[in-house]
Amino acid sequence: MADTPNTQDGQNGLSYRDAGVDIDAGNALVEAIKPMVKSTRRSGADGTIGGFGGLFDLKAAGYDDPILVAANDGVGTKLMVAIEADIHDTVGIDLVAMCVNDLIVQGAEPLLFLDYFATGRLDVKQGAAIVSGIAEGCRQAGSALLGGETAEMPGMYSEGDYDLAGFAVGAAERGTLLPRTDIAEGDVILGLASSGIHSNGYSLVRRIVEMSGLSYGASAPFDKERTLGAALLDPTRIYVKPVLAAIRETGAIKALAHITGGGFPENIPRVLPEGMAADIDLSAIHVPHVFAWLAAQGGVARDEMLRTFNCGVGMIAVVAPEDSEAVADVLEREGETVTRIGVMKARDGARVSYHGTLDL
Repeated sequence: MADTPNTQDGQNGLSYRDAGVDIDAGNALVEAIKPMVKSTRRSGADGTIGGFGGLFDLKAAGYDDPILVAANDGVGTKLMVAIEADIHDTVGIDLVAMCVNDLIVQGAEPLLFLDYFATGRLDVKQGAAIVSGIAEGCRQAGSALLGGETAEMPGMYSEGDYDLAGFAVGAAERGTLLPRTDIAEGDVILGLASSGIHSNGYSLVRRIVEMSGLSYGASAPFDKERTLGAALLDPTRIYVKPVLAAIRETGAIKALAHITGGGFPENIPRVLPEGMAADIDLSAIHVPHVFAWLAAQGGVARDEMLRTFNCGVGMIAVVAPEDSEAVADVLEREGETVTRIGVMKARDGARVSYHGTLDL
């Protein structure tokens, strides 16, 4: 008869660590990230972790009659680039950005954020780097990192692999949500510059990198100062504070659209009334070099680029012509690069049409 573990006194029995889950590592990660969480403290939240749930006081945040707005998202296969390049301190910014940018387009101020971090084996150094990015994203958005969950799941994820999900909640006073119903023909479309690829299209990006034969440690063809991995991991721009300032100071923004997966043709129509369409001047867009490299290296057609990537515009704002300068001034004062890229017109066919040449 085969020997069996003596589970009576635990001396020879299996432990959770033997099964691949290290509770001590989880506790060590919590201790390592406490200062990061505390750094995201804001009115309404005390920025502590360790309880079963996080609390937020809407009155302390200054709201009288708020509508809550919630969003959740992930980082997608951009995480595979981070894992292969062994760069983990920026994908947390992406995680926050993908959620909070979806809140601000509805006119909501992001108030709190929670993350879900799942991995095959918990590496405290890697986990702390990831959470440092999440905390940085929360600081950029003015959102409290209210808590989260770390799940160590051997067998579910391979060694070194991990996934991230984020959950954000924001608020707006009743009656101030966007889009407004008065979008009209002739309204101006302002484009806010992206910081690069952001967090969409990375399955295609990875395929193009594979075709190029380059490693993520090689010099980036479009940025000789950095490795390809570092250049492709530029974090998603967080537009919250500049856009919130423009909303509150001018009261003139009619609609906002976050240009994520689906690009212009999928995202702009989401905020337009049925009878309106957007006419985009592609020649007005400054296209970062990374997109030209992707298009050339992968032989990607213009329309495929426009529905897969942001191509240099991460957010658009719709404003009346007479208000466009005032809105642009606030956004630029707050650090955004703003370009007039189109106008609204009566719909006669496609919801988004193009003229001019995209500089690929």
